[in-house]
Amino acid sequence: MNKLFLALMLSLAAIFPAAAAIDTYEFESKADQERFRSLTEELRCPKCQNQNIADSDAEISLDMRELTYRMMIDEGKTNDEIVGYLVERYGDFVRYKPPVDKRTLLLWYGPFALLAFALLILVVIVARRRKAVKALGKNELSAAEQQRIQQLIEQTRENK
Repeated sequence: MNKLFLALMLSLAAIFPAAAAIDTYEFESKADQERFRSLTEELRCPKCQNQNIADSDAEISLDMRELTYRMMIDEGKTNDEIVGYLVERYGDFVRYKPPVDKRTLLLWYGPFALLAFALLILVVIVARRRKAVKALGKNELSAAEQQRIQQLIEQTRENK
């Protein structure tokens, strides 16, 4: 009895993935289909975060795809109007490329500022090392010190 129940449960579990919903949208032209595809690929799923709504199976992505299709085909809205509506509803996060404004300045220019700061530090370090090397070169021995070293070397040779 347990084996029969287990076999039944496994067969039911194998059937459920096949029952997953598949989006089917009808378009009047190939251009509309391509426009829909590009729109859904440039919008990010709020739940999945690093997946676009075209590839995501999350419920919110399904809703966003349906909304995009309805606004595009039924209401005749432009891409900017559709994206604007979704940004208004879900925030700038749904865009992979947020606009450059005062809220996103750090996002857009922060990496360049960090790179400039790192280069400045590198220049300072190199300049200090060059200065230290030049300072070592200026500390030459006087003639009397050089003569004394020669005497010590000669004494060491004689003692051997």
